[in-house]
Amino acid sequence: MMKHLDPRNEDSNQLAKKLKARGIKDENVLKAIASVPRDQFVCSESILEAYYDKPLPIGEGQTISQPFTVAYQTELLELNKEDKVLEIGTGSGYQAAILCEIVNEVYSVERHKSLYQTAKKRLSKLNYQANLFYGDGYKGLPNYAPFDKIIITAAAPEIPENLLTQLTIGGKMVLPLGNTIGQTMTVINRLSECDYRTTKHGAFRFVPMIKGIDTECI
Repeated sequence: MMKHLDPRNEDSNQLAKKLKARGIKDENVLKAIASVPRDQFVCSESILEAYYDKPLPIGEGQTISQPFTVAYQTELLELNKEDKVLEIGTGSGYQAAILCEIVNEVYSVERHKSLYQTAKKRLSKLNYQANLFYGDGYKGLPNYAPFDKIIITAAAPEIPENLLTQLTIGGKMVLPLGNTIGQTMTVINRLSECDYRTTKHGAFRFVPMIKGIDTECI
């Protein structure tokens, strides 16, 4: 009997192959990209572009990141299945879904209530067990810290001190660091209670990371 493939799965597989050709090497990341249906995380107007390697608008002035950027940031985290991961900037929920494919424990914070609510419904529908919170990403989640890995998916003009202290010793943070014109993908390793090592990994463009929560929709 001929097996009928879900066309979304085929599109996800093709996207993973394209990202591998662009230099993504981590097999766990590539498998995650191939498993998550990106078309479920975009607006209906963008559905035909869901598997293009480009960012797309999701409302509230925010975007779902380019798949290469998602894969690149995730690869820099060097994830292990046992890692407890904090994401700052849930957005559409796509990055959280990618993380859920790789690790057992995912936490994510979103400052826009409408995006938080939509992502929560979407991830639940797709059976992803992420712990989502509506709140200020600059504050992180101190009640759930420490985290083995932290990923920030918005442009931070400076390194958030609160998030540094929520890293385990030996933990790692990946963030685009810089102003609204452009940012440098930055990896911060926590070496001890007070010591950190920083490395830089290329130029990127993200929407800005903003303090506080969006109160207009409350």
